Amino acid sequence: MSRIGKAPIEIPAGVTVTVDKDNVVTVKGAKGTLTQAVNPELTVSVEGNEVKLTRPSDDREHRAQHGLYRALIHNMVVGVSTGYRKEMELVGVGYRASATGQVLELSLGYSHAIYIKLPPEVKVEAKTERNKNPLIILESDDKQLLGQVCAKIRSLRKPEPYKGKGIKFVGEIIRRKSGKSASAK
Repeated sequence: MSRIGKAPIEIPAGVTVTVDKDNVVTVKGAKGTLTQAVNPELTVSVEGNEVKLTRPSDDREHRAQHGLYRALIHNMVVGVSTGYRKEMELVGVGYRASATGQVLELSLGYSHAIYIKLPPEVKVEAKTERNKNPLIILESDDKQLLGQVCAKIRSLRKPEPYKGKGIKFVGEIIRRKSGKSASAK
């Protein structure tokens, strides 16, 4: 049996989970409301302050979806109760970020500034301190959407292995390469 799938999901105080007849799970909390359609072959039940998922058989497909939907529902419960937060760092001379409402303006060494309009579910903040790399702080209750937005921002200038310049997550370690002078004898 799936270790992830068989673990029940604890519902914290202030969060309500409902399952309708079409097997759509709705999670409401202080941070917002999220919905997820679950495969109709799986059974989702709310018992007390726990959500449990059961699968009809041990087929490979059912085992895979058992763990997947359990993880998705857990991420929704955590998202509406505490939320998710990602911090990204701009490493490079002249790299800047500024946020105006839901528009993020990035200056990444190209000949033009890059403007990204973010979805309304994602809150953005840009910090610039003296003698420190600029930071982009993104917060949301939807883990999938937040990860997608972070991946889009990172794809604009991935960290390169020689100098480490680019957009990286705070705490991420970039594998560095020595240049051609190190290999020449």
